[in-house]
Amino acid sequence: MTTRSQIVLSAGIVVVAVAAVLIYARTAGPGTEADAMAGMDHSTHAMAGPGDALLPVSLDPESARRIGVTYATVAKKPFRRAVTTIGNVTYDETRLVNVNPKVEGWVERLHVDFTGAPIRRGQALLDVYSPMLVAAQEELILALRLTRTTAEGRAAQNATDLLDSARRRLRYWDVPDAEIARIEQAGEPQKTVTLTAPASGIVVEKNVVEGARIMPGMDLYRIADLSRVWIEGEVFEKDLSLVRLRQRATVTFDAYPGERFDGVVTYVYPTVSVETRTGRVRVELANPGLRFKPGMYARMDLASDEAREALMIPRTAVHYTGARALVFVRAPDGLLVHREITTGLAAGEEIEVLAGLVEGEVVVSSANFLIDAESNMGTSMPGMSMDAPGAAHDQHTTPPPAGRAGRGDTTGR
Repeated sequence: MTTRSQIVLSAGIVVVAVAAVLIYARTAGPGTEADAMAGMDHSTHAMAGPGDALLPVSLDPESARRIGVTYATVAKKPFRRAVTTIGNVTYDETRLVNVNPKVEGWVERLHVDFTGAPIRRGQALLDVYSPMLVAAQEELILALRLTRTTAEGRAAQNATDLLDSARRRLRYWDVPDAEIARIEQAGEPQKTVTLTAPASGIVVEKNVVEGARIMPGMDLYRIADLSRVWIEGEVFEKDLSLVRLRQRATVTFDAYPGERFDGVVTYVYPTVSVETRTGRVRVELANPGLRFKPGMYARMDLASDEAREALMIPRTAVHYTGARALVFVRAPDGLLVHREITTGLAAGEEIEVLAGLVEGEVVVSSANFLIDAESNMGTSMPGMSMDAPGAAHDQHTTPPPAGRAGRGDTTGR
């Protein structure tokens, strides 16, 4: 066979095939064309728009029991929402104190020499040698001698003013009154001056060693009062409306299983994280015995004191299909009819219903996905059938086989 003959034969085969497809398309029914276009994929029905209708489903009690269908009654209950989040223990920032010198000098001796040491207000921290402090001591002693040797009159008043000025300068350099009194009693300058703790607490940072040179403004110690601590957690944006100041909080720790501690919300931060869509919440908690250590994880339950009446159904009763929330309601005749509802906040295993249901109605609370698939696709399971709304069957009409009723009229959502 020549090449020209092969080309002619191939063209003939293509023409015959096209003609066969056209003839089949004209003779096939509309349902066949629809199935061909959809590729017999029932998932196309499930993706239909909100305007399409679902068919009611009839389910006998034995079939419901077999596939695990249960029902729940729409009831009006007190709605009390609790927000649960995870937080971590941190310092109470209002109880943090930095110790830094206001003069230049050298550390001769450390009285508090390790991080974590408990200290009391006024306790000796370190002995410092400073030429500036030595000069100030000399002025103090000179002024003190003048007040003792000067008679009454203007000169005596000047000597008193000079003594007060020398004492004030030492106080401004954080030299305690007891140290000033010791210098006055000794009657001569001391090489070192002792600096004391300005607050009670725990040394959480130590940045100095013996022999170190210190400069004005250098942070030598950080002291934290841990008698009260903060617990900061992240709350989802949708739950922020349920958190308010002075709200009670119950806190639990993995370190103390079975124990619950009472705290209070002291601050709700005014910003929300763009990345996590959460806002920070601060709970203040008493810390007797210093049991709660900064860095520990904690679980916080923020319970609302206010309860309001709301229509509630199990969360498992709601079937979400994109932008819609659907439930299957059991009608008086026993049919399971789908209905679109508007949901509110969830509380535990239940969810609030804002619109679409009334108190006393019965909804499917489990296995509703199977019923939704039946209503969508029209493929019945044994014991389950579909009824098209308004369908009429007279005595001359042969009923369709069980489980296939109304399939020709079924449209997906």
